[in-house]
Amino acid sequence: MLKSSQCDATGSMAPDEEQFLKALGVRIAQLRRDHGLTQQAVADALDIAQQTYAHYEMGRIRMSVSLLPRIAQLFAVSIDDLLIGGKSGAGKRGPTPKMQQQIERLHQLPKAQQKVVMQMLDGVLNQANR
Repeated sequence: MLKSSQCDATGSMAPDEEQFLKALGVRIAQLRRDHGLTQQAVADALDIAQQTYAHYEMGRIRMSVSLLPRIAQLFAVSIDDLLIGGKSGAGKRGPTPKMQQQIERLHQLPKAQQKVVMQMLDGVLNQANR
């Protein structure tokens, strides 16, 4: 059942709000699939129930505004891209979200481990260019 704060006085969402929530749901579902994650994995990362997350993907209920930064960070997109789309179109530049996440994780390693990973990467890339 929807909370009253999620509906208008008649118990349903306004058509434009319903359309926005469905489009947002489509975007987060696509981002989840692009990252190879299950609904349960995303729900766990957000510390919410899987059914609640599934309702967000279907656009059935509003998500808390406080979840937006966490979802954007999880999928390595801006909040603007999350709300209005943008990175999912053709011609996007830069590393894929997964690659970006791996680069960020690499930066968190101690310098000695970063050097080892970079040497391995250089070796693979040099071999691929032969």
